[in-house]
Amino acid sequence: MERYGSDTEGEEQETPLLHRGHEDKVQRAPVCCSSRYALALLSSFGFFVVYSLRVNLSVAMVDMLNNTHQSSTNHSSSVCPAHGSPARPKHNHTASVYDWDSETQGWILGSFFYGYILTQIPGGYMAGRFGPKWLLGFGILGTVVFTLLTPVAADLGASYLIAVRVLEGIGEGVTFPAMYTMWSAWAPPLERSRLLTISYIGAQLGTVIALPLSGEICFYLDWTYVFYVFGAVGLVWFILWAFLVFDTPNTHPRISEGERLYITNSLKNELSTSAGYIPWGAIVTSRPLWAIVVAHFSYNWTFYTLLTLLPTYMNDILGFSIQQNGMLSALPYIGCAVFAVVSGQVADYLRETRNCPTVRVRKSFSLVGMIGPAVFLVAVGYTGCNYTLAVAFLTISSSLGGVSASGFNINHLDIAPSYAGILLGITNTFATIPGMVGPVIARELTKHNTIEEWQTVFYIAAGINLFGAMFYTAFGQGNVQSWAVHASYSHGD
Repeated sequence: MERYGSDTEGEEQETPLLHRGHEDKVQRAPVCCSSRYALALLSSFGFFVVYSLRVNLSVAMVDMLNNTHQSSTNHSSSVCPAHGSPARPKHNHTASVYDWDSETQGWILGSFFYGYILTQIPGGYMAGRFGPKWLLGFGILGTVVFTLLTPVAADLGASYLIAVRVLEGIGEGVTFPAMYTMWSAWAPPLERSRLLTISYIGAQLGTVIALPLSGEICFYLDWTYVFYVFGAVGLVWFILWAFLVFDTPNTHPRISEGERLYITNSLKNELSTSAGYIPWGAIVTSRPLWAIVVAHFSYNWTFYTLLTLLPTYMNDILGFSIQQNGMLSALPYIGCAVFAVVSGQVADYLRETRNCPTVRVRKSFSLVGMIGPAVFLVAVGYTGCNYTLAVAFLTISSSLGGVSASGFNINHLDIAPSYAGILLGITNTFATIPGMVGPVIARELTKHNTIEEWQTVFYIAAGINLFGAMFYTAFGQGNVQSWAVHASYSHGD
């Protein structure tokens, strides 16, 4: 068992070789029409729903505020010269608007994460104990229901809206831990980067589509329909998930025998034989795990800052209308989605074909995916009112961030596949803190909406990102830890 627990990079190559030996004993199941790639696509749709429900408020908020209904351009108070836009349809003035100050806006935008943080670790535990399918399904369904109630809550008052967003966060908090638990049983080791990047590209697509579509909905209808439309899409996903997804290959009634054997044989030397045993002491003292925690926290500070406040920056500083805002806010996430998928293909190619140690791949991709965004985010603050350059730098920053999808983001499955859901719950708990405090701090720092204030916000995010990249490079690992393979295997089992 020592080869799993070694922290030396020289022994790192043993794990991929071990994987390859087991996978070559059975014919590799084809990708086309396979159950594992069908799961990847449907889980991608699920994360599309998750992120569309998470970010739609960022655009809707611009239209929910009383000071945004001043003229047809909707941004007369922006720092940069206003961009002209068509006059909005007259029937677009039926929804309520609110007099929320910048502090209240920050609390509303960050409130989701106060609920989100509560169910990270419980989500990982419950997914392992009761199965990930229904936990994830009902978690997202709960978020859908509260999304549909958002307009009613907003009319009742900011405190009610904050409460609804907290409840949405509680529902979504189980999704990533549950999905990691699902993939621990479904993803062959040498296909992890491909399958997980396909799965999680849905998060980027949800952002890419929700931001411009929310802007169009606000423009042609009103902000309330933003929540009704995406809520309805979430209901469609839940129906598909309920009927088409199963917890493991062994419980899937329609999987081919070849694919079932391919998956189970490739994983049999990685998964713990004591499913009911969780080595909490070893988990919380694991140095490779804390390396992921720091990287995840650092990356999310930048990610959540842009996710929640980019539409505000586009409106208050660059002077884009609500219709233009959504379109331009989506551009960075289009690049992020493309880079995430490409990085998954490259990462698995390097590990499988080039025999590159997993730890080297994870660290290299994390460095590119964290330092690159930091540099270009700082550069955004010095573009002034050069709209093209500002949007270009924001796009490059987020695009390079997509590379980290094949870095620290998948590392949970490398170091402890049996407990990947729990590990993800732990790291995502810490990584949720930026979503809770980031928007509040950013809005406190940008009370006067000056370019200099936003430069401070970007510097803070970049500095945290750089620290996380360095810490992960120093302490990250890529091999299965000894505590993650709890019992010795009996070939007779």
